[in-house]
Order: sequence, then C-alpha cells, then structure tokens
Amino acid sequence: MNRVHYHEKSYDPKKHWTLKSIAKELGVSNATVSNAFNRPDQLSKSRRESILLACKELGYFGPNKAAQSLRRGKFNIVALVLPDSIEYMVSDPVASSFMRGVASILEKNNINLLLFSGNSQNLNSVLDFVDGFICYGRPRNQSLVDQLKIVPKHVVTVDFDIDRNASVNIDNEQASYEVAKHVLKSSADQVAILGLRLLDENVLCRVYEHHECEAGQSIAHQRLRGYQKALSEVNITLGDDRTWNIPESSERYASIAAKEALNCIPRPNVLLCMSDLIALAAIREAVKIGIKIPQELRIVGFDGIDEAQRSMPTLTTIHQNSEEKGSLAANLFISKEEQKALINYQLQLGHSG
Repeated sequence: MNRVHYHEKSYDPKKHWTLKSIAKELGVSNATVSNAFNRPDQLSKSRRESILLACKELGYFGPNKAAQSLRRGKFNIVALVLPDSIEYMVSDPVASSFMRGVASILEKNNINLLLFSGNSQNLNSVLDFVDGFICYGRPRNQSLVDQLKIVPKHVVTVDFDIDRNASVNIDNEQASYEVAKHVLKSSADQVAILGLRLLDENVLCRVYEHHECEAGQSIAHQRLRGYQKALSEVNITLGDDRTWNIPESSERYASIAAKEALNCIPRPNVLLCMSDLIALAAIREAVKIGIKIPQELRIVGFDGIDEAQRSMPTLTTIHQNSEEKGSLAANLFISKEEQKALINYQLQLGHSG
C-alpha cells in the first residue's frame, strides 16, 4: 500500500488538528485530505486508506462538521422541545413512547435528535445549529412558546397550536367528554377531578377558580372542558373543592391527591383522572382502604399506557397512540408539509368504570 509518510508521533489528546495542520504534518495538500474524507472517488483506494489511517493514528477525524454545516445551512439535527424537564419527561411512559416514534423516523433519515427542556430560558443556545424544532406539548416557560412562533426555522407542534400550520393533535376535549360521559351514571354522582398541570405553578393543590382554567389552551384545559360538558349534560354540579392540580404525572403526587379526594365528605364515587398514571395511583389508594372498584368508586384515566391493561382492575381510559403521534410529527418535519393533522383515539373499556 502506498502509505503516507510523516514524522512518527504518538497520539497527543491535547493537540487540536485542523485540515491545514494535518495536511502539513502528512506532507500532502489540504485538498488531498479533504478528498480522503469527503470525495473518495478523487483518490485511489490505497492512497485514501493510507491518509485515513495516518489521520486516525494522530487523532484527526475529519474536517470540521460544524463549519461545513454552517456553510450549507443544514445540520441534520432536530431539537425536540419538551414541555418539562428532560429528567421528568424521559421517565414518563407517554412521552417516552412519543420520543420513540420521533426517533424511529429521524434515524432512518440520518437526522439526529436533541432533547431540549421546556424549563429553559430561551432557544438561543441551540438555535444556530439545528434545522428546526418539534415541540411536544406546551413548554412550561411561556417565553419558549413566544419564540417558537417567530423563529425563522421549521416548527412542528404536538398537542397544541401556535399558528405555524404544522401540528399533530388529538381532539382532547371530545375524548375527555366521551370517557366522562361513559362513567357518569346520574345527577347523584359525586365527582372529583384529578387534573394534570391545570395551573402554571409547580404545586399540588385544589383548583377553585375554574373560570381561569376555561380560557387556557393546554391539554389539561381542553380535557377539563370535555369533563365539564359531560357533567353539565348529566346535571352534575362539581363542588368548588373537588378539582386538584397535580404538577406532574407521577405516583408520588397522584397518591397524595387521591388520598385527599377519597377523604372528602361526601366521598366521591367517580374520579376523572387526566392521565393513566394518576388513575392507577388512585386505584391503589382506593384498594388500600377497602373501597370496591367499580361498585363503590368508578375511575377513568387518559392515555392508554400498557400498564392500564395490566392493573387489577383494568383501567377504562382513552387510548391515544403516542408512538404514531411521534412518527407523524417527524414525517411532517421532514416533508415540510404545512398540515394540521388530527389522529384518532379510542375509548378503551376496562373494569374500573
């Protein structure tokens, strides 16, 4: 093999090679090194292999990709803006399923995925080296929403809209109406709502000022409106102290809210829960104190996670295909389609209500 000759040196991790310096070290032109990495047809096979081997031994792995991307204006990186912290979102089964759907499409198209926290102050730290944004749910920080509305890059939103004409949603209001209408039996029902992120505050508390929630456009507010419509049709008046704000979909917070709800007088015989994780925690708390489900307490959830069908009793819920939602969002991003997509959901009947 026609090996490139250079003064033998051991690999130095502190040495920062550039295209120019590595070419000088190897005694070849800048173009020859560049061709070895980017245009293999310009060199013989042995010549190219010799240069690549020498570069590898010295710790040089090719021309600066960031500089190349800046020149092309394309980075093959998509930022996935999450509604909450990355630590919380990767542990949530619904969000994990959505991210799996996004990643499956992007990987097939050699596009990298960057996770971005919804608690961040702004998008500035990533704006200059991503091709655009997929935003999964409304971020906790409203300034991120304001920036996404005007950012000069492609944006696809999921579970909310910002008038960028590329979004993926389900009809949360109609879905929550249907599951509530299924579980409500008469005007005598005593109902409590275990809501998820009804308030911007990161606190577990009762929600008293319903009129403030009605104006919101988040998933939680859409689901609340669906519940309220069903309650109204059955002539049920919800007590002012019968709605809870749970700041995250976790057993820790949901268990506390469920205990409070089940200790109310009169005790609820229907729990409308805005996520399956909340509903499953409520089932466990009810079973602990000997409440019979569904004879004495009917519970419904929302999401359709796998655990909902493994619980005892199985959970009545709205099933949404979060992985499909992620795949569709990624495809919309790649195709640059200006489409508002609405995906289907199913009322999944279990034995909890």
